[in-house]
Amino acid sequence: MDTSLAGKVAIVTGSTSGIGRGIAQRVANEGAAVVVVGRRKGPIDDAVAELVTEFGVGRAYGVAADVTQLGDVEHLVEEGVSHYCHVDILVNNAGQPAHDPFLGNDDSVWAYDIELKLMAAVRLSRLVIPHMKAAGGGRIINILSIGAKFQPANSSPTSITRAGGMALTKLLSKEFATDNILVNAVLLGIAKSGQWERRWEAGGRPGTLEDFYSELAKSVPLGRPADPEEIGDFVAFIAGPRASYLTGAAINFDGGNSPVV
Repeated sequence: MDTSLAGKVAIVTGSTSGIGRGIAQRVANEGAAVVVVGRRKGPIDDAVAELVTEFGVGRAYGVAADVTQLGDVEHLVEEGVSHYCHVDILVNNAGQPAHDPFLGNDDSVWAYDIELKLMAAVRLSRLVIPHMKAAGGGRIINILSIGAKFQPANSSPTSITRAGGMALTKLLSKEFATDNILVNAVLLGIAKSGQWERRWEAGGRPGTLEDFYSELAKSVPLGRPADPEEIGDFVAFIAGPRASYLTGAAINFDGGNSPVV
């Protein structure tokens, strides 16, 4: 275990499975205590138990929250700060794929995606920044997709809301740099996740899950999807002291898949 994040507290949304769970595990591995966030108590309890077993009592605390709801977000931050007395790292990870033809999306689809992928990050950042300022600094890391930088056909609403998340990253990095609050975005391509696994199971596709991932990753120059743990390693690096001069960046973590840098 590294200790570069020892004494830090991280809120990681969508951290009961997949990418978020990988991030929570790696951040905890570097010494941080983690506020595990999801919508359902059972998966939250499982994730917390796993972290406590590996890293010790007090290293994880679970809060149930639907991040599309302002009241839930307020409760999440209040609970996390009340339990640990401070918050140093916010990872806005909650989200799900939504790539459809433009004319196929009505207002309800757009509204939900904006609430989930953009407004959740806006509200959580607004709530944690005062605590970070009082503590002398912090880190906000927005997990986005490479669609934030380029918007191919049939990629709405995700590519639009992710572009908003990238703009939010840059704005916050400028506004709070003097408070030592560093804000960055990690742009993912194809990554292993619980959402993809559920799609594979529901779709009745032939072959194994690995076959499914290999098909998904055909466009990736490295020839494979990202593992949640290696995404977690990168997020832990950005959250730590070795990245103390990095802010306002949107970094592709996609195996070379993005057509733009």
